[in-house]
Amino acid sequence: MAQSYDAVIIGGGHNGLVSAAYLARAGLRTLVLEKRELLGGAAVTEEIFPGFRFSVASYVVSLLRPEIIRELELPKHGLDILPLDGTFTPLEKDYLWRVNDHGRTIRELRRWSLGDAEAYEEYGQLMVEMARFIKPILSIVPPDLTGMDPRQLAPLSGLLRAFQKLPEKQQAVFVQLMTMSATDFLRQWFETDPLIATMSASGIIGTYQGVQSPGTAYVLLHHYMGEIDGAFRAWGIPRGGTGGVSNAIGESARAFGAEIRLEAPVARIIVKGGRAVGVALEDGEEIHARAVLSSVDSRLTYLGLIESGTLDPDFEEEVRRFKFRGSSGKVNMAVDRLPDFTCLPGEGDHLRGAISFSAGVDDMERAYDDAKYGHWSKRPYIDMIIPTLVDPSMAPPGKHVISCFVQYAPYKLDPSLGTWDDNREAFGDAVIDRIAEVAPNIRDIILHRQVLTPLDIERRFGLTEGNIFQGELSLEQLFFNRPVPGYARFKTPVKDLWLCGSATHPGGGIMGANGRIAAMEVLRARGRKAA
Repeated sequence: MAQSYDAVIIGGGHNGLVSAAYLARAGLRTLVLEKRELLGGAAVTEEIFPGFRFSVASYVVSLLRPEIIRELELPKHGLDILPLDGTFTPLEKDYLWRVNDHGRTIRELRRWSLGDAEAYEEYGQLMVEMARFIKPILSIVPPDLTGMDPRQLAPLSGLLRAFQKLPEKQQAVFVQLMTMSATDFLRQWFETDPLIATMSASGIIGTYQGVQSPGTAYVLLHHYMGEIDGAFRAWGIPRGGTGGVSNAIGESARAFGAEIRLEAPVARIIVKGGRAVGVALEDGEEIHARAVLSSVDSRLTYLGLIESGTLDPDFEEEVRRFKFRGSSGKVNMAVDRLPDFTCLPGEGDHLRGAISFSAGVDDMERAYDDAKYGHWSKRPYIDMIIPTLVDPSMAPPGKHVISCFVQYAPYKLDPSLGTWDDNREAFGDAVIDRIAEVAPNIRDIILHRQVLTPLDIERRFGLTEGNIFQGELSLEQLFFNRPVPGYARFKTPVKDLWLCGSATHPGGGIMGANGRIAAMEVLRARGRKAA
């Protein structure tokens, strides 16, 4: 006889686990089904090489909502976020180094431009104000503009009133953030090319756009909304890697009574009479549930797990129109000593934060030019961190792990290049070559390396086209359009089937807001209150 639950959740990524924790906390008998042998989805820690543990995909934390940390008591379950201090941009003969110490950063910027040093304070305060204004949108359910229920617009009325109270200058800046490119937006304040390029990089993370593409200024703001201990734009490394976040959420869910099964891949969602009534596993086992929540992306859910012919053909076309366009790769390295940058030789605090390979706006745009024509970037943008300088437990004594997030790596390559399986090692070599331009010893210190292309990310983590956000964070794919117009309220056309992953509002990153709001909507539909 098939087991029966109040809620079954497909996927043990951090959003699915957040949903499970809140549903179990409210008293629902809840089951999480994860296809892999470990929890976390893309927020996972794995020992790829003996003694070396990596945050294989997602690698830093900033967007994780404070209310989730508090309500799920995550520190009690092992969550410990270690601060990541600053961003170091190495150049051939110089460097730019911004740190969390505001005074030190201002002194550093004065080396480059007195005007930029003065503008930096104004810009930082303005972006904090913008983040405070927009932050409430991370917790609300988008309205269905195709419907007729005016109550759904209530949360937006509060946002509109808040907008009307903003000073006229801030209102204008908000419009600019919604429409401008990251570089054009930043050039209103700054003139130093490496500074503009490095700050612009936040606007293209996980998007198939360049730093001069309109709309990337919003992505800049999306990442600015992150906070740690109340500090906006603060980034951290979870102790034990990003798997430490997922494991803490998983332990919280278990403490509230949720069950979690690993190596339990779901083959299909069982739909009867237009209602989701459970799931079937790949081994044939069926599990019944009053509600099914999918934390995998919208294309996999609607077109992969639901039997063909169940959904309206027009709706399926809308699902197919949702853009993924994976553009990122990852290179993880085990090294026997630290990289040595010619512009600032030796060990030091400059290696303890993010290391941004973003020498100038033209460099960044040329990397995008390659991608526009289906080529991986010959001189890519790289965001490098060395987690073992903050958390030595990730490697054997005296050794280190290096994480390199890389753009651009288009999922769809020009056919003349062959497949990603043909290009994987050459892509990895291009990343090493780019690092070697400013840290020549990099080739000599590598013990092992792992190269993940967008195709590898798709295969390993189930992210369509390797998109790290389960769909691009472009403006037309946000809020009430994410992932399908008319179905942005976590509900689906199938009754009792819900989405709770990053394909929903408010988008990607280790945030957890998607899973939390989805769980609240399920409870509201059941007439239950969150505990």
